[in-house]
Amino acid sequence: MSKRHFDKPKVIVIMGQTATGKSALAVKIAKKIGGEIISADSRQVYKGLDIGTGKIFTKEMKGISHYLIDIESPKNKFTAAQFKELAEEKIKEIIARGKTPIICGGTGFYIDAITKGVVFPEVPPNYPLRKKLALANDRALMLKLKKIDPERAKNIDPKNKVRLIRAIEIAKALGKVPHLAVKPPSYKFIKIGLYLPAEKLKKKVAKRVKKMFNPPAGGGLLDEIKKLKKSGVSDKRLKELGFEYYKPTQEKVINGTMQYAKRQMTWFKRDKEIKWLNASKITKDYPL
Repeated sequence: MSKRHFDKPKVIVIMGQTATGKSALAVKIAKKIGGEIISADSRQVYKGLDIGTGKIFTKEMKGISHYLIDIESPKNKFTAAQFKELAEEKIKEIIARGKTPIICGGTGFYIDAITKGVVFPEVPPNYPLRKKLALANDRALMLKLKKIDPERAKNIDPKNKVRLIRAIEIAKALGKVPHLAVKPPSYKFIKIGLYLPAEKLKKKVAKRVKKMFNPPAGGGLLDEIKKLKKSGVSDKRLKELGFEYYKPTQEKVINGTMQYAKRQMTWFKRDKEIKWLNASKITKDYPL
């Protein structure tokens, strides 16, 4: 029997910082090879978070099927464990149709969950602990996590109280967050990372943010936030989702996005399997 019979199915992964053109590249590759796209973005799973998350428009999809976008109410919480379960189902379905799965996104923990076979701990919520921790600010929570699980503290958003509290909850139950517990994945992952030099990235982010506040079709980020509030999404929940300001300005959003981009790169740099491409040279040096 030939060696090819034992080859693992291939899954392409497009990752990297925000505003580097991941979605556009994923669509180009999908058109060329017969692929379908699974979003790996922890906020694009939520309905109504369109402008604020840079969600791809139907027109930009160019007829390519996209999955795990707009599947949950922003009032609810969608976990990495849920993402892993749904994404693995979609990978199997896409392969069964004779297509190539393409995972595309900037949420490193989601991507690791699939590509590294992360096994999530089954730790039930500790509500008394959560209530107590909710009184602390993000800085105090980060210091607490560093003390009990320094490894997890290296790879977590220091301003995301929900994730900090959950990490502390798990660490207290199990001694540490076993985020490195893995089982061998069933697929061969081809990992492509997009990056831009800091100055170019900031210009692109600034251009995107300007469009978020003043889109051609009218409305914008502030209107989107108002709609979310009107639908019953609390200020606390909006903050958890990354809308940290009651009245965000372009400058605040640009600075917040650049800080997020820095955290993304810190996470992705740990993975030595990623082939990095300069996003500004895709057409010229890496024609598709």
